[in-house]
Amino acid sequence: MRCFHSLQTARVSVLCALFTALIAIGAFIRVPLPYCPFTLQFFFTTLAGMVLGKRGAIATGTYVLLGFIGLPIFTAGGGPAYVLQPTFGYLLGFIGGTWLTGYLVEKGVNLTGTYLLVAALSGLAVVYSCGIAYVYFINTVYLQSPIGLWPLFLYCFLLAVPGDICLSLLAAFFYKRIRPFVSLPARREGEK
Repeated sequence: MRCFHSLQTARVSVLCALFTALIAIGAFIRVPLPYCPFTLQFFFTTLAGMVLGKRGAIATGTYVLLGFIGLPIFTAGGGPAYVLQPTFGYLLGFIGGTWLTGYLVEKGVNLTGTYLLVAALSGLAVVYSCGIAYVYFINTVYLQSPIGLWPLFLYCFLLAVPGDICLSLLAAFFYKRIRPFVSLPARREGEK
């Protein structure tokens, strides 16, 4: 039993490292849509939650930490000063969004495509809640350039969310296909 546990721990560690790398790569894969191009970061953070459960937040948190300490893995670089970027809130939201998506997938009994999509969209709601609040805060407090609610809603949500909804659909579809190959055994009650 101890051997199985250590193999399982190693597998989780490898998957966390893999998803940390995929999220970093996803920051530089841009889908050029008019008005609001987007990257594949959200796709990989969502997939991390689906594959690793709540532990997917470890991969996302590691990505944010590596960028914060200076590795240029964010869309516009990295380093401690990145917290002053209006979009840093979305990066923080990725951690919570990954955790929520993972939690819902772990608790799900029948992981239908619809259920997986709801889990992904729930994570997306966390990402946008953190991101929009942070944009508002940074613009108002740090940049001293308050942004109105309508422009905030338009530029930080309405124009951006269709691409992320598509990524949610793609993540649910993709996870459904790869689940037999990558799913982790269910954890026992009380196990971290």
